[in-house]
Formats: sequence, structure tokens, C-alpha cells
Amino acid sequence: MDYLYAPWRDEYIKQEREGCPFCYAYENGDLDDELHVLFRAKNCFLIMNKYPYTPGHFMVIPNLHVDAIEKLDEKTWVEMSLLVKKSVKVLKEKLGAKGVNIGMNLGDVAGAGISEHVHYHIVPRWSKDTNFITTIANTRVYSTDFDRIFKKLKSILQDELC
Repeated sequence: MDYLYAPWRDEYIKQEREGCPFCYAYENGDLDDELHVLFRAKNCFLIMNKYPYTPGHFMVIPNLHVDAIEKLDEKTWVEMSLLVKKSVKVLKEKLGAKGVNIGMNLGDVAGAGISEHVHYHIVPRWSKDTNFITTIANTRVYSTDFDRIFKKLKSILQDELC
């Protein structure tokens, strides 16, 4: 078996978190650019995924720290759902995504990396965004600069969602 060296994953695998990173982002609005927060609504916010599957992968996160969607009030759930819908439209129409995966991993056993704070994943899909390296080496190739796509997405979302 061959192994590919992917040192950027080491930080994620070995990190010991103290507190919820989503709550930290919510509580520190003055650090939005540093934390890659894309947009803030009344009940939730959009933030780039620090370990994205594809360029432009971000999340819709409620301000309230809850571990189950059934604990969300109706206003928050509706706002999240509308932001997901609008985000998909933006990714397709303004960023040129050919498709979009949306989803939630609810609980550790469902694959949630941060199971204590529910969140939607919004994953734009591009032609040829997966290839043999993903299939046989369990490694993703991120084909664009993270900060560049953050700035572009933030500008588009601010215009489209305000």
C-alpha cells in the first residue's frame, strides 16, 4: 500500500478543542475575517469550513448552541433553511458551481466532527472535483487559494443576502 503525505490534516486530527469553535466564532464578531465568517443573519451565520471538501465549502450555523435540530426554535430553523436555499442559488449562479451537496451529520455516529452544535454543510461541486486521489488515497486536492475564495464568497453573499 502507498501512503500520501498530507500534513495539513494533522492539525485537525490531533486538535484538542476547548469549547465550541462555532460558539467562539459567534461570540467574536470582530474576528470575522480571521475566522472566515461569511455572513451574519439574526439567528445564524455562515462560515467557511476550515477543512473543506471542495473550494467554497461553508456551513450554516445557528447562533444557539444545540446538539439536535429538534431543539431549534421555528424562527431559527426557517432562517437556516432559507439561507441554505439562497446559498445554493448563489453558488450556482454567481460562483458557477455545477452542483451542490447540502447536509447535516447529526451526532458522532452520523459523522459529525462537531456534534455538539448542529450545522448545515454547503458543498459546491465542480466538474472533475474528485479523481483517483480521493478514491484510492483518501485525500482531497484543494485547487484554489482558500483566502481568495473566502473573500470572493463573502462579497457575493453580502450583496445577495442583505
